[in-house]
Amino acid sequence: MNVKNLTLNFGMQQIFEDVTLQIKDNEHVGIIGVNGAGKSTFFKLIMGKVEPDSGKIIMKPGTRIGFLPQVISDEIPSIEISVFDYLLDGRPIKKLEKDLENAYLEASYEKDEKKLNVILNKISKIQLKLDYYDQYGAESSLLKIIDGMNIDSNLLDMNLNQLSGGQKSKIAFARLLYSNPEVLLLDEPTNHLDVDTKDYIINYLKNYKGTVLVISHDVDFLNEVVSSILYVDKTTHKMELYPGNYEKYMKIRNERLKTQERILEKQLVEEEKLKKIIAKYLHGNEKKANIAKDRIKKLEKLEKEKVVLEKKKKFTNFKISMNYSSGIIPVKVENLTFGYNKDNILFNNLTFDLSRGEKFLIVGENGIGKSTLLKLIMGYLNPLSGNISIGDKTEIGYYAQEHELLDNEKNIIDNFKNTGLGLRDLRSFLGNFLFSGDDVFKSVSVLSPGERSRVALAKLALTGANLLILDEPTNHLDPETQKIIADTFKNYEGTMLVVSHNLDFVDNLGVERMLMLPSGQIRYYDPEIVMYYQELNNK
Repeated sequence: MNVKNLTLNFGMQQIFEDVTLQIKDNEHVGIIGVNGAGKSTFFKLIMGKVEPDSGKIIMKPGTRIGFLPQVISDEIPSIEISVFDYLLDGRPIKKLEKDLENAYLEASYEKDEKKLNVILNKISKIQLKLDYYDQYGAESSLLKIIDGMNIDSNLLDMNLNQLSGGQKSKIAFARLLYSNPEVLLLDEPTNHLDVDTKDYIINYLKNYKGTVLVISHDVDFLNEVVSSILYVDKTTHKMELYPGNYEKYMKIRNERLKTQERILEKQLVEEEKLKKIIAKYLHGNEKKANIAKDRIKKLEKLEKEKVVLEKKKKFTNFKISMNYSSGIIPVKVENLTFGYNKDNILFNNLTFDLSRGEKFLIVGENGIGKSTLLKLIMGYLNPLSGNISIGDKTEIGYYAQEHELLDNEKNIIDNFKNTGLGLRDLRSFLGNFLFSGDDVFKSVSVLSPGERSRVALAKLALTGANLLILDEPTNHLDPETQKIIADTFKNYEGTMLVVSHNLDFVDNLGVERMLMLPSGQIRYYDPEIVMYYQELNNK
């Protein structure tokens, strides 16, 4: 893959400027950089979903590309096809076999020699594709992937439209691996993996006979899987390829930074020396004035060559305040029963309530109905039976896992039109969430998942709600930002209802009780239980 003079702008926002680099065949590359630097956009450019303003990405004609996005929800169609059949369709073997059958039939009737040669050439190409997809060993390969990724046999018989978000993530990943593309594009793949599956994926990718480009904040994963690091610089709009894994990259970067700091220190001393000479001799006699002019030229040259150190990474800093306190019981759930149909009941006669100021956690396996319960409380779904009572003084702020409450057709500023803040105050507020300058005019549709998470958190911070309902709030955020929002939510004085299996995040909140699904059992907070579910399905 050759990237030549690549330049891309979104309106006034520059993403890449004259980027040139080469990625060798079968190289495994980890892509890193701050949220919004353009990592996911680079994937879109590779897939042809975004056109550059100038420059190009050159790949071999017909290169098969497979893509795993951070947000899976729109990638899997919600249709009545079994999970196993959907996985099996990851390789177009059935279609190719049908095409081959039709081509042979066509050849049997063709009398013209030239036309027959065209058909025979077509047959040869189809057969090559069937060989690539391992026509006779494909199903065995799929079963190995299913076993390696711990996909339950009961899940294979379910229809796609019955899957939870976490289950969709695992199925999408399995299908991608089975599809056997020549280029794999993975965007934060470990967000969707339990410990055992992660180990399997690491070994799978280590032995993958193709090019792998992976965006990840998971340092251990990068150290195991990649052979080089591609750093995407949001400040300079450039990319630079470093040899080795993440650990080696950090050594090279740190050594380079130390060298730059030493050079800059010398440059600053020289700069000050030149300025003093200029100030002393500029208005003197002709000889002194000539000395001053010479030093001015040297100063100008020094300014052009002056080292610019990379800006220290800023972190989101915000506070969530309440407009007023809720009643003693902000939410009460009584005998709640729900299922998408009567043959698929997610929970039955579920009963619990929240106390004012309580931090309450929901845990359970993927697909068990955690996000569904939150949507029932929000009124987006209706129960089959039972009752949900929202207190008169309860004001809810909701953080949806897939950011469904954001308007993707609008820019960031327009998503805050009804907050009551003037433009100046709003821009200042968004600066706390690392959106400054022209960033605030970027369409939500072009934001990275991490950036969309920050927009959603910003909206949440402005609600003044006394009850926060949070569905996996740490997904898509780098570890540093996760810690900051954990500290923020810890200091929140209202009530919180949280779905999360991120032990580091949950452990810092001050959770008092947990709801276990599907049993409906209420227990005091136990980090070992959270750790169990984190390892089982950390999604």
